[in-house]
Amino acid sequence: MIEQFEKLTKEEAALLMKAPALVSLLAASISNKISIKDKADAIKLAHVKTFTADPMLIKYYEEVELNFIATFEEIEKQYEPFDDTKRASLKNEIQTVNRVISKLDRKFGLTLQLSLTRYAGHVRKAERSVLEDFIFPFILPGLTD
Repeated sequence: MIEQFEKLTKEEAALLMKAPALVSLLAASISNKISIKDKADAIKLAHVKTFTADPMLIKYYEEVELNFIATFEEIEKQYEPFDDTKRASLKNEIQTVNRVISKLDRKFGLTLQLSLTRYAGHVRKAERSVLEDFIFPFILPGLTD
């Protein structure tokens, strides 16, 4: 278990372990469907995240990655079809994630929340290069502009 999750209930800790899959699904389903490419990109980005996350979050993302595919597919089945009602329910679950994050150590919680927000953005822009998004997240003249 992640040390920072020790003060959480079992359900709250489990929800935080699902958080990357939840935000991936929401970001990937922006057009009310998930293509095979969107799903593959989300899975690839989850794997890359274990190597590129803030050092404080590496253990968290390593544990998330162990079950990411199964979790993603389970949540995908739960929220299909991705109509407005289902997307609203998914957004509500993500709001619950945010409330749970607020119970964590402030520094860890802010780092996790920022990481999940950035991760969702990367999933939405998955057609861009993984190298560009994760290795060079800032505008570098001649390379990323």
